Amino acid sequence: MRRLFPHPADDVTLRDCYDVIRPRPADRPWVSLCMVSGLDGSTVVDRNSRGLSNPTDQQLLLTLRTFAEVILVGAGTVRAEGYGPPRVPGQRIGIVSRSGDFDFTTPLFASGRAFLVLPTDAPDVPVPSVRAGVGELDIAAALAQIDAAVVQAEGGATLNGMLAAADCIDELNLSISPQMNGGAGPRLTSGAPALSHRMQLAHVLEDDGFL
Repeated sequence: MRRLFPHPADDVTLRDCYDVIRPRPADRPWVSLCMVSGLDGSTVVDRNSRGLSNPTDQQLLLTLRTFAEVILVGAGTVRAEGYGPPRVPGQRIGIVSRSGDFDFTTPLFASGRAFLVLPTDAPDVPVPSVRAGVGELDIAAALAQIDAAVVQAEGGATLNGMLAAADCIDELNLSISPQMNGGAGPRLTSGAPALSHRMQLAHVLEDDGFL
């Protein structure tokens, strides 16, 4: 893997590039969003992200997870990607849902390391939950209840849109796959209102045509 910016180098490691200080905001955890997209912004191929990824991108996801106490992910992504129990000791997975309608016998829930993030008026569930907002989830208020220094968000696009709308994305780790996908699949954020949040470029890495 090559680093193109800053300080070009021909042989760098993911941990060297991503093991950085992530200062916790005063009222919530630091939120790091990890996503892969095609050149036209599509975040899925055949309803999941695997067709966009490569081995280095997959290793990046695993590396970034080691820096977070909590993984935050949308219910549809959990189902489409087949999430299981987290590999990092002590790590938990928070699943964002409107209804809480899940199969609670899956290995993820059976591990005792998953919880739901729900509106306050969602039905009762047999697992721990964080609740905020009536009718619609108040993602900022939900994040404020999560006891963690770093939360890694992993999509999908609807969750990303909620986080963007609430101005709760502190870091975006975006892998750009060198392919055009077309179709009607979701782009990086879905449902976010028009907004302008300027971010600072930390680095650009290249591996097999992926940025």
